[in-house]
Amino acid sequence: MWLVRGVGEPELIEGDISIHDDNERNADPCTSRDCMWPKSSDGKVYIPYVIANHYSDRERQIIQRGLDSFSFITCIRFIPRSNERDYISIESLNGCYSYIGRTGNAQTLSLARSGCIYHDTVQHELLHALGFNHEQTRNDRDSYIRVAWENIMEGKEHNFNKKETLNQGTTYDYNSVMQYHKTAFSKNGLPTMIPIPDPNVPFGTATEMSQNDIIRINRLYQCCEFFSCLAEKLC
Repeated sequence: MWLVRGVGEPELIEGDISIHDDNERNADPCTSRDCMWPKSSDGKVYIPYVIANHYSDRERQIIQRGLDSFSFITCIRFIPRSNERDYISIESLNGCYSYIGRTGNAQTLSLARSGCIYHDTVQHELLHALGFNHEQTRNDRDSYIRVAWENIMEGKEHNFNKKETLNQGTTYDYNSVMQYHKTAFSKNGLPTMIPIPDPNVPFGTATEMSQNDIIRINRLYQCCEFFSCLAEKLC
């Protein structure tokens, strides 16, 4: 995830978040910048996408499964693009990364064939595209995670900056698919994040979206009315 960028590829922060320039490093939550994808009159949120043709059939199946997984538990519908102006272009570039929320026009979501074609990774990057940040950058993370600054690679400290996140009324979730593993950006193999108060709590090992991840999507995009009788469980 920390490969050298190719020509024309965007700058990355936190390993997999694309930004247009340095002024976006400490931006307000994406949703305050009107970057949510619009909701249709039928209560669903349709997000067009294209998948580059350089993926194998098996890789495309994994990516497609990640895209389709949102339709079973949220009002999000990723649909093949026809002629829509705004859409997600899924390509194999240098690493796994995405912009936060809808940026307008074609926006790249990179899923490199070497290292990124996993169900949890696909969901993780799509959640970025929906407007979600990493769990460890939550504004209340210091009550749940202690950042071991002494173990972080030099120059990578900004990846642990907190943001004024909108947490959708949910608690910190060690099992979120948006939570990085404990040695992310480590310079010595030692943990860069330690759970509080129990340092032995496992985290950063999710293989798919957690219940909290699902609830946050449904609350942010106001899917709850769409689900009616399932609202209590999913919203």
